[in-house]
Amino acid sequence: MAEIAVPDGSWTFNGEILRIVPGSDKDVHELRRTLGEVVVPLEAIASVAFEPGRKGGHVRLRLRKGADPLSDAVAGSLGPPADPYRLAVPKARAGAAEYFADEIRDTLAVYQTPSAPCDDYLVPGPSIPIAATAGDGTAIFDGERVRLEWTGFASSEKEKAGSQEFPLPVLTGVEWKPQSGMGYGTLRFRVKGEGPALSPQKDPRCVSWGIQRFGGATALVAAAVLARLPRNVAELPPPPAVSDDVHDAVLRRLSELGELHRSGVLTDEEFATAKQAMIRRLQDS
Repeated sequence: MAEIAVPDGSWTFNGEILRIVPGSDKDVHELRRTLGEVVVPLEAIASVAFEPGRKGGHVRLRLRKGADPLSDAVAGSLGPPADPYRLAVPKARAGAAEYFADEIRDTLAVYQTPSAPCDDYLVPGPSIPIAATAGDGTAIFDGERVRLEWTGFASSEKEKAGSQEFPLPVLTGVEWKPQSGMGYGTLRFRVKGEGPALSPQKDPRCVSWGIQRFGGATALVAAAVLARLPRNVAELPPPPAVSDDVHDAVLRRLSELGELHRSGVLTDEEFATAKQAMIRRLQDS
């Protein structure tokens, strides 16, 4: 098992799943605290890398398209503080973070996990019921219907329209965009038979914000709804066969682990745990 624990959170990988737990630090973004623990199966992962920076860096995870409703809902628009698939790593732990990313990457290579879009979500998405407030409204989703309630920042048009409710069967889509520049951030629900497009401030199917850069946890509401809408995904090609050189890849990794241990990057405990995991993988192959 490979693990890295830093103030921003902890990531644990056992060769089959990656468990992501946000840190308890007060600076951890509201979205990540609301989302809580995320369990990502190996087959949902497209890539992982350690991205070095001046003060340390980030471990960055990218998931396959269609594997995770949150990733699909935000389409890469979440910045570092809010992104649950990005772990901030201090400089002192950069070496261990790089090893951790290598461990997942090597496992992906050994088992040749497919990279094509998924036809079903492999990560279940945020738990319900869920609610989030940003700017001019609160979005509430209980698994059966979306309700929008307006705050004191709502326009007269939204106040006049009153609270809105959309049963899941009438929804045709959900869109989430972060606030950027002079534009508004938006959480917009598409419904059957909707009329002409309105500005975010006037649209009663849309929560909008202009100050909170990431819109609080509104992206989680978008993901929870998206996870429960019908999907239209093209038929996927069969996954590639497992490579015949599994043993060689595992043995090379064992050698690399020894070098990392001798150089001080891995502690005795980290080395022993990683070595046992690789030996088990060799026995199972």
